[in-house]
Amino acid sequence: MKPPRKTAATRGRAPGADALPAPPLKFREFVARFPLLARAWEVLHDAGAEGPLEARTIRLAKFAVAIGAGREGAVRASVRKAVAAGVTLAELEQVIALSAATIGMPAAVAAFSWSRDALASPPRTE
Repeated sequence: MKPPRKTAATRGRAPGADALPAPPLKFREFVARFPLLARAWEVLHDAGAEGPLEARTIRLAKFAVAIGAGREGAVRASVRKAVAAGVTLAELEQVIALSAATIGMPAAVAAFSWSRDALASPPRTE
């Protein structure tokens, strides 16, 4: 896999802030099998990151969207990427708490559980 490139999401960050964790092995296998989808994903990511939001805020917003959508994999990935961008556990937990009134307690507890799991065990990258 080629090294990370500068994208709209990484431009203007503080030095070292764009060092994201390695994607899980299964994700890398998927994009190797479907390179056109991988390129389309990068374009979507870059287009969505254009604008005034800083990297930490983007990571918190994407975390909140993943929670609201009930996407376990996206919640776990968002946690890893947010932490790499300097987001604290307290900030992540506040987003989960804020989600409870909208998505309900069971869904918020699920997001809390997924987040804790993601922090406790990094994905297999080899």
